[in-house]
Amino acid sequence: MTYDLVIFDNDGVLVDSEPISNTILAAYLTELGHPTSYEESVRDFMGSAMHRIHDLVRERTGQDLPAGFDETFHGRVFAAFERELKPVPGARAVLDALVAAGTPYCLASSGSHQRIRVGHRSAGLTGYFDDARIFSAEDVGKGKPAPDLFLHAAAGMGVAPERCLVVEDSGLGVQAALAAGMPVYGYTGMTAPERLAGATALFASMDELPGLLKLEV
Repeated sequence: MTYDLVIFDNDGVLVDSEPISNTILAAYLTELGHPTSYEESVRDFMGSAMHRIHDLVRERTGQDLPAGFDETFHGRVFAAFERELKPVPGARAVLDALVAAGTPYCLASSGSHQRIRVGHRSAGLTGYFDDARIFSAEDVGKGKPAPDLFLHAAAGMGVAPERCLVVEDSGLGVQAALAAGMPVYGYTGMTAPERLAGATALFASMDELPGLLKLEV
């Protein structure tokens, strides 16, 4: 089946940001008295909006994270992005193939618009995404696994949900796509296949994605 719109997750699918951000998040939570390993951060927070971090810490400890947590965390992450961030290997070739084929695409990210822009600038992907192709959980006030973000992206691009294909690398993202009534391809680059249960298809390398999308590279 061909699709009228490809919706990409951003972190971990287009930009290789998850190792950076989860290393920083685990260290910062530990610093604040909430011991967290890198593996636990990936397991619990990968693919989620910032409110989920606050919600889970409050649920588990009865304590609120300090005022200014988001600003401090993002400041550390953005500085690291500017030093280290790269595109996910093969992501640029997928985007080039979509452009060449004239296939509409966009991204729908749990990250803020600022995080998306800083990441794209650092990774050299800015030219692929104008403002009309970027949708953030900030826009809807509710992150994945709720379907709101993906439905918002489809509406913004003028495409029916069932005609969209989502490319995701987190369990929360797969759940959100399925809840939105959208088929979803799960990228297992950092995620065990069993954590992407329900995905329409799984792939381990971005080099596989053009074939799944029936694109020429």
